[in-house]
Amino acid sequence: MEPLKLEQVVKQYGEKTAVNGISLQVEKGEIYGLLGANGAGKTTTMRMVLGLIYPDGGKISYFGKPYEKEITRRFGYLPEERGLYPKVKVADQVIYLAQLKGMSKSDADRQLKYWLDRFDVPENYNRKVEELSKGNQQKIQFIAAIIHKPDIIIMDEAFSGLDPVNVELLKSTVKELRDQGTSILFSTHRMEHVEELCRNITILHRSNTVLQGNVKEIKKRFPKEKVILAADKEIKGLESIPGVQQVIRNENYLEVKITEERAADQILRTAMEQAAIQRFEVKEPTLNEIFIKTVGGEGHE
Repeated sequence: MEPLKLEQVVKQYGEKTAVNGISLQVEKGEIYGLLGANGAGKTTTMRMVLGLIYPDGGKISYFGKPYEKEITRRFGYLPEERGLYPKVKVADQVIYLAQLKGMSKSDADRQLKYWLDRFDVPENYNRKVEELSKGNQQKIQFIAAIIHKPDIIIMDEAFSGLDPVNVELLKSTVKELRDQGTSILFSTHRMEHVEELCRNITILHRSNTVLQGNVKEIKKRFPKEKVILAADKEIKGLESIPGVQQVIRNENYLEVKITEERAADQILRTAMEQAAIQRFEVKEPTLNEIFIKTVGGEGHE
């Protein structure tokens, strides 16, 4: 039984359709990517999943059952807009929030100390949120979302405002939660995070699902349009090869844009005739490139 399943879910505000018939399912131990530009319907979808607003059509089920208030204890939510009280001490509010999810005070206190140690910020236990850096505030928000060991976690821009070291720290934690069987609905504009973390994705555009499925399978549907080439000498004559659109000469490698994949063979032969090859790679499109193609080049969050 899928922990989370949406079937033809619709949400309207007057004449405006915010979400138009989205269907998806998040399996146990899966990070599912929900992508789209501003106004595409991602946040509305997440709010419906959380029971904050109700669908006007379709069905959302949790472990095969419809929404009921009790299910919220099995949710964790990391919102894009940070929701901690700035003038309240970390311990006071995180323990309180954990108690709302059904934890005892002593268990919540023990788990909070565990996670503060894990994130290398034990000194923040008695500090007010406003006294913390933006990155440390985000860590506390993250702890508040997972402290009660939820079965389903909704993450909206989970890594925003974090430096690269802390991004890696939280990513490794998210993977660990996945491996422990947690189901995660994950929204971000950072496509490299989606490629690393998500097995399946849905891309929304103007309230509609425009691309959906397994990330690997989706990539196979799009042509390879780029060759990366590095050699010990300068390579000449690539521009005249049929199917080569452009040669971009970077400091340490060439980026060759191609209109047909078979051009790659001739690129390699031409290069080998002139130099020793240090790197040759026919690159599949990135998820970012696929996103831009799918939504017609309109920017994303």
